[in-house]
Amino acid sequence: MLFDLRGRGRRRTVRVIYGGLALLIGAGLVFFGVGAGVGGGGLLNSLTGSEGSSSASFASQIKKYQKLTREQPNNEYAWEQLAKNLLHEAGGEAYVTSAGVVTSKGKELFRQAAQAWNGYIALNPSKPSAELAQLMASVYGETGLNEPAKEVEVLQIAIAARPTDAALYASLAEYAYKAHNSRIGDLASAKAIALAPAAQRKQLKTELAAVKAHPNGTESAASGGQATGAASGAATTTIPTTTGSSSTAIKK
Repeated sequence: MLFDLRGRGRRRTVRVIYGGLALLIGAGLVFFGVGAGVGGGGLLNSLTGSEGSSSASFASQIKKYQKLTREQPNNEYAWEQLAKNLLHEAGGEAYVTSAGVVTSKGKELFRQAAQAWNGYIALNPSKPSAELAQLMASVYGETGLNEPAKEVEVLQIAIAARPTDAALYASLAEYAYKAHNSRIGDLASAKAIALAPAAQRKQLKTELAAVKAHPNGTESAASGGQATGAASGAATTTIPTTTGSSSTAIKK
């Protein structure tokens, strides 16, 4: 992960840097209803304004919008709703383990949601939905389909809703480096460091430099003899999400 919690003082660093996302991130899929007591609940339900919370309801909505996208392939709203309802369904208890791990069936729904997202983006919406982009960040993150380049794409749309959030820029930098896109990684890294609390900038700069040097998690010692999370191969579970404006923050 971007930060190694074992290092002295780093718990506080993470708490500060990621504090702005406390209600928006989880160990992957808490937003999809894990721990909510019922399948399909959680943040997704409130964001999409679903017509119901049962798996049967999501299935009917999926069929509805699948049919609509076939009949009206240029209907942006239909593609957007198809993606959202697929993600609702993916958050059900049948697709996520009690530990919050997406099952193979859940990932198949993720792949279908990714196809719906691609159909939506292919229409070049004038203001891409930041709400949908935030949900797609969970799909493309390491607990989902693990596609760093696509994660960069959706983060750039979602990040505009929180343009002063150091954590989002740090996450964008991390995934850009993992996607071997150093230009966006460097721009996002610089922005993250500039926005971070002054006392944390040196630490954040060291961590992001380690991710850039070892994007695939190769072991490497950082300054002071501490290995960063990225260099030690720890798994990333932080998935940034946001809502609001949808303009791209950093262009390729």
